[in-house]
Amino acid sequence: MTTKKVIIIDDEPLARMLVKEYLAEINSPDFPIEIVAECNDGFEGAKKIHELKPDLIFLDIQMPKINGFEMLEIISHNPKVIFTTAFDEYALKAFETNALDYLLKPFSQDRFDLAIHKWKNSLQTNSDEIQLINNISHKHSEEANRIVVKEGSEIQIIPVQDVDFIEAYDDYVKIYTRDKYHLKKKTLSYYESNLDSKNFIRIHRSFILNVSKLTKIESFEKNSYIAILSSGKRIPISRTMYPILKEKLGI
Repeated sequence: MTTKKVIIIDDEPLARMLVKEYLAEINSPDFPIEIVAECNDGFEGAKKIHELKPDLIFLDIQMPKINGFEMLEIISHNPKVIFTTAFDEYALKAFETNALDYLLKPFSQDRFDLAIHKWKNSLQTNSDEIQLINNISHKHSEEANRIVVKEGSEIQIIPVQDVDFIEAYDDYVKIYTRDKYHLKKKTLSYYESNLDSKNFIRIHRSFILNVSKLTKIESFEKNSYIAILSSGKRIPISRTMYPILKEKLGI
């Protein structure tokens, strides 16, 4: 049996220690497990997942810098995931990421062993590698306030108030700030659903606008309009969305 690599990602040292103790109890020659890294936050976790390509991660949700869900968005290697958290309100979202299990702190050895049993079963049935984050549709308060992007080896957090507009771009979106744009593998519909509709409105099938960045609306050809932003950028407003934008602006 090939040794399975595990990473523990949790900002609480005692929580990491407990997972290590529970893993030690079930480690055996028949199913060898090696803890290849312990991480204190999502940034460090993403880096170690990229370097070490673990088979399984134990992942807390509420952590400094970026939370567990945001970390999963920026990793390219997709290990199987068991969430370990003190908050039960994230359970639905966790399972929408195809997590193996959701351990609510404090959890017992028996409950932990059950999660490991699920992991073993998933390996025995040769299930496909879990694809994380692809189908999240429920709002999360932090997602409504910031967007996490990865560019090369760098991870950036963009406050949503810094976003000028978002443009559809094949299987990605371009997230424009004043001076540049960032690519992210999401859909425009995802951001239409998750960003605050008071500030962000879809003005075209390919564009979502941060209305706080709008300075002027100009006519463009017959019955069509252009949004002029404070940055000087110009984006089209579709005929169908123009009345909705006017209503949003109170005009």
